[in-house]
Amino acid sequence: MGRLLDIILGRSKPARPDLDQLFAIPSAAITLEAGAGFTPTGLGSVCFASVEGGAFQRVRDEIQGLLDADTPRGGIPVEFSQDSYGYTWLLVRHDPTGPGGVAALVNDLHAVNTALRDAGFGPKLLCSLTGFRDRRDRPMALVYLYKRGTFYPFAPVPGATERRDNALELQIRALLEHDLRVERDLSRWFPVWGAPGL
Repeated sequence: MGRLLDIILGRSKPARPDLDQLFAIPSAAITLEAGAGFTPTGLGSVCFASVEGGAFQRVRDEIQGLLDADTPRGGIPVEFSQDSYGYTWLLVRHDPTGPGGVAALVNDLHAVNTALRDAGFGPKLLCSLTGFRDRRDRPMALVYLYKRGTFYPFAPVPGATERRDNALELQIRALLEHDLRVERDLSRWFPVWGAPGL
């Protein structure tokens, strides 16, 4: 009955994030390198609406411990920051040429997202991005929208203030249409200016 009322009244429940879509990134990375010369930078990040209090601190400590355990020589693989809009970003670093390459980075991003979701913060997850650069040092990120279950490319113009390379983004979309579930609605290709990992 509740589902019927939701349909009649036009209400909808927040979509549960499909975190396993992230595992498509390593094959997309191969296509990106072969088709456009973009290689992974080893940087990836997770963005979510900020949460305060003890619950978030516990999850933060859990994420830090989880990723520190996988890091040789006790390095700190994740950095927390807040942007000017009040969103929290978790930046994960990996050696793109090291063991596991982009797959290891994706595993860590998945672990971060899973920890947040399992702690009840799933509806607060906004996006995750994986960074790439080409031989001309142009940055590009594959952005995953949790609530849509889709990816889109974001390519800021190097050295420019809040300008994006739309032609490159459309080229990347066409290149990856068989590797990723690409977002069809271009109005949802939100700019992520200054995002950690770009």
